[in-house]
Amino acid sequence: DVRLLESGGGSVQAGGSLRLSCTASGFRVDEADMGWYRLPTENECDLVSMLSSAEPIYYEDSVQGRFTISRDTRENALYLEMNSLKPEDTAVYYCAAALYGAPLRCPTATPLGGIQTNYWGQGTQVTVSS
Repeated sequence: DVRLLESGGGSVQAGGSLRLSCTASGFRVDEADMGWYRLPTENECDLVSMLSSAEPIYYEDSVQGRFTISRDTRENALYLEMNSLKPEDTAVYYCAAALYGAPLRCPTATPLGGIQTNYWGQGTQVTVSS
């Protein structure tokens, strides 16, 4: 079974740092497109960063220079190092994986049906206070 297990969220003051981890099972992290989404509210979904075998590393403009995405094939895990955190970074963060060449999708996207190609972690809350 494909599973993504997140850890590392929490509460910090502005300017602080957090590291999110996402341990994968059922597939290899270097054989899938993977990334991090965040949901500041129930109606918003932002792709924060993405690692793809076919594209350069992607960062949303607001996190460029502050966040770093990486993966460790030995641990079969994906990470998001978040520095210089701001109150506007407050959100629930989700690890995402897309298998079989499918594109990454937001965790709140309508299911497509058919073979499942997209997976998400359970979500972890990040709260940044001013």
